[in-house]
Amino acid sequence: MNALQKKIGLHLLGWTLYFSYTLLGYFIYNWKFNILMLSFSQDVLRMVEFYLCYFLVFPLWLKFKNWFLLVLGIVGVMFTYIALRYIIEETLYPYLFGFRNYGINTTLSYFFFDNLYWSMPGIFLGGVVWAFETTLQKERENRNLKQEKTQAELAFLKTQINPHFLYNTLNYLYSLAYPVSDKLAGAIIKLSDLMRYMLHESKDGKVDLQKEVDYLHNYLDIYRLRFEDNFFVNFTIQGQVNGQRVPSLVLIPFVENALKHGVVDDASAPLTINLQLEKDSLYFEVSNRINKSQKDQTTGIGLPNIRRRLELIYPGKYSLYVHEDGRQYKTMLRLQTG
Repeated sequence: MNALQKKIGLHLLGWTLYFSYTLLGYFIYNWKFNILMLSFSQDVLRMVEFYLCYFLVFPLWLKFKNWFLLVLGIVGVMFTYIALRYIIEETLYPYLFGFRNYGINTTLSYFFFDNLYWSMPGIFLGGVVWAFETTLQKERENRNLKQEKTQAELAFLKTQINPHFLYNTLNYLYSLAYPVSDKLAGAIIKLSDLMRYMLHESKDGKVDLQKEVDYLHNYLDIYRLRFEDNFFVNFTIQGQVNGQRVPSLVLIPFVENALKHGVVDDASAPLTINLQLEKDSLYFEVSNRINKSQKDQTTGIGLPNIRRRLELIYPGKYSLYVHEDGRQYKTMLRLQTG
């Protein structure tokens, strides 16, 4: 049974018990037919109030955080209750059954103000149930979020075993390569720096932005070895890198995918990487021409995984857009770093 079916079942059970209570009172206190019908219409109208508040008024208030909207919604529900009660009990019942709830000489003003009071229980009940269910839902989401973070941390710890071994091995290889080739030794030390950065840990999972930028430079330098002079990548930084902190490896997936699936050996269409820094935000854009001859269709770190990680770390504080026109592929990421 899914969550929606469970919720529907609980609501049906609750209303069944509520209306059963009304019928029980009919048999215990020997109510007359008119009292039963008036009680029934009152209960139905409270049900209408309940769901107007449950599905419309309170969810809209939660979405927009506007108290005026909440008051307007509650007043609207009250007017709906009063209007429907007048139609049913003062118009329909006299026509069908020959009785009404209020006396025939009751003024509209008295009817209106009297029913302001009677409209309260349905609104109150709707608010209580909605608040209770919303609180449970948030607690459930928080538990799931903590579980996801725990699983991610465990997965990260598992991936650290081989990187540690590789990092130590690279340092050993560097000591062997240095006397033989400066170029080879430089490549090895850059790769060693990449591994060291991947093993970096912090309490909040974030690092200085400068380290993330250094990682990107080292990554590009190693990739450049494959193409030598035919490697055309423009990496520009606008603004000051000055103490900002970001999640480690948050930028590299976009560059990695661009290098893997883009064209990097055409001087007329270089891969462009642009990092713009503002006071409390970061804008990162990667654009590449799509490599039509690329046979490997895997995408490395998938976009859904990147979005999920950003949602866990920056809920409501990031935007990620992807544009593809068949020739050009562009990703645009904005983070609130302040």
